[in-house]
Amino acid sequence: MNLEKNKIRQASPSDIPILKELYQNTIMTVNRKDYTVEEVEDWASCVDDVSYLVEHFDEQHYVVAESKNGMIVGFASVNDTGYIHTLFVHKDFQHQGIATSLYKFIEVYAKEKGAKKLTSEVSITAKPFFEKQGFQVDEEQKRKANQLYLTNFKMSKELFKFEE
Repeated sequence: MNLEKNKIRQASPSDIPILKELYQNTIMTVNRKDYTVEEVEDWASCVDDVSYLVEHFDEQHYVVAESKNGMIVGFASVNDTGYIHTLFVHKDFQHQGIATSLYKFIEVYAKEKGAKKLTSEVSITAKPFFEKQGFQVDEEQKRKANQLYLTNFKMSKELFKFEE
């Protein structure tokens, strides 16, 4: 984890408006290369009502990456059983190791909670990143964003190998 550049900390409810904006901007710009305008608009609209984020805040362990000046440049979430719900990096901070730092942090958290496996539903855009982290594709699927069904991938990674 490159701590000189970014600090990882637990997210707080007061971060939700910033997370909403980062989520929507990232989808509208970064994910646009793999999805149509209609698809990204529909997907980004999922958090128009912040209760969506508030609801997931209760179910998931959210962490944020902050730049040296305290700007939130990414966030991720995982629950105690190892389901990763979100991992987003600000459109202007792509390819700087932020996603990797966030991912490593939530993997450690999941292991500490006793998760045996990490699972996620991953966008076309994020699939190569998750494969680099050791995930495998379990299934390609169509998942409803807000109104539209978008292609994504159920992916998983075993955390512990059981010894006989």
